[in-house]
Amino acid sequence: MQPYRQAYFNKRFLETQAARPIRLLSEYLYPQYIFEKENVTDTIVVFGSARVPSPEKLKEGRKTASELGHYYEAARELGFRLARWSEEVAVPRGRRFLVCTGGGPGIMEAANRGAHEAGGPTIGLNINIPAEQMANPYISREFKFDFQYFFMRKYWFLYHARVLIVFPGGFGTMDELFETLTLQQTRNIQRRIPVILFGRKFWERVIDMPYLAEAGMIAAEDLKLMESVDTVDEALSVILPILSSQIE
Repeated sequence: MQPYRQAYFNKRFLETQAARPIRLLSEYLYPQYIFEKENVTDTIVVFGSARVPSPEKLKEGRKTASELGHYYEAARELGFRLARWSEEVAVPRGRRFLVCTGGGPGIMEAANRGAHEAGGPTIGLNINIPAEQMANPYISREFKFDFQYFFMRKYWFLYHARVLIVFPGGFGTMDELFETLTLQQTRNIQRRIPVILFGRKFWERVIDMPYLAEAGMIAAEDLKLMESVDTVDEALSVILPILSSQIE
C-alpha cells in the first residue's frame, strides 16, 4: 500500500483535468513570486519569429526564413544596447528594465543573446508546443519560465511591459501583436504600452494598417498605437526617451 501523500506532492493528480485550476494558478503565482523576489517591475518585451536563423545556423545551410536572417543580428544588437543602457542609466537611478522574450530560438534567442552579452539579466517566457519552441541558452537561470497555457504567458508578457518591439514573425507573433493592440484599443490595459514594429517593408506588405482605418475597421486614432522603424538606431531613438521618462 502506497503511503499517504499530500495532494500537492501527487504529480499524477496534478496532471489530471481535475487539477487544471491548480496548474493555471501555479503559472500565475510562480512568475509573480520570482519577479517580486528579484524586484522585477519593468520589462522591454521583444516579439518575433522562432524561424529567423542565427548566423551559426545559416553557416550550417539552414534555409528557413534565410532572407530575413539580418533581423537576427538587429534583434541581438538591440538587446545588447538596451541591456547596456539599463545597467548604465536606469539601474543607478533605481529602476531596471529587463529584456523579455518568448524564450525560444530565432528573434527571441537573438534579443536574449544580446542582453546576455551585455552582462544584463534577461527573461524568457517559454511555451510548451510540439515544434520549434525550445528554451534558448541565453536566458538568465532565475528568469527561465515554462508555460503550458498561452493566455497566462501573455499576461506575464504585458504585466510589466513598458515597451514592445515586434520583429517579423508568423501566426504566434501576429497573435501577440494583435492581442496587445486590442487590449489597448479597448482600454483593458489602462496604461499605454508603445508598440514598435521593426522592419517597415515586412509590416507594410503583411498588414495594411492604413487601409484598415480607411475601410473603417479601426479608427484613425488607433494607428497611433504603433510606430514603425527600420534600424536599431531608429528603434532606440523612439524607445529610450519613452523609458527615460519613466525614471525621471
